[in-house]
Amino acid sequence: MPNIISVEVITSKIFEVRGKKVMLDSDLAKLYGVEAKYLIRQVKRNSTRFPDDFMYVLSLEEVRNLRCQNVTSSWGGRRYLPYAFTQEGVTMLSSVLNSDRAVQVNIQILRAFVKLRNILSTHKEFEVKLKELEKRIEEHDLDIHEIFEVIRRLMGIPETKKVIKGFAQK
Repeated sequence: MPNIISVEVITSKIFEVRGKKVMLDSDLAKLYGVEAKYLIRQVKRNSTRFPDDFMYVLSLEEVRNLRCQNVTSSWGGRRYLPYAFTQEGVTMLSSVLNSDRAVQVNIQILRAFVKLRNILSTHKEFEVKLKELEKRIEEHDLDIHEIFEVIRRLMGIPETKKVIKGFAQK
């Protein structure tokens, strides 16, 4: 069976809630081609497979925050708060939904989580290198300023008062 859903589409449905990357029950139901209430019914029937670190119910505040972040609401008319599934919870879903489509969708979802993790890892490495570079540049600015002050003293030019990125210099 070919890839039925692109990794990019899936990645756009992964959110960060409570410091974890999660997917919402309504988005997962659409990807699996089932109704959200069927998905939740299967989860409840197999509740021992879904501990709190695999799945949890979002608070009203978290739902509001997600709606603000995403502008449009995909939860219109719901009578219950959405369930959020972590990567492990999504993996467990394929065992309770028992369909070829669920297996194929899960493969794509796992690929999306891995791709996202790789992107974030690269971003963190870049952030660390950027901070190191900024620190080096600040140190070089101070060194260059000191060199100019020494040259000025040797030439008999009065010292200047400058502020370099919050550091007062004579």
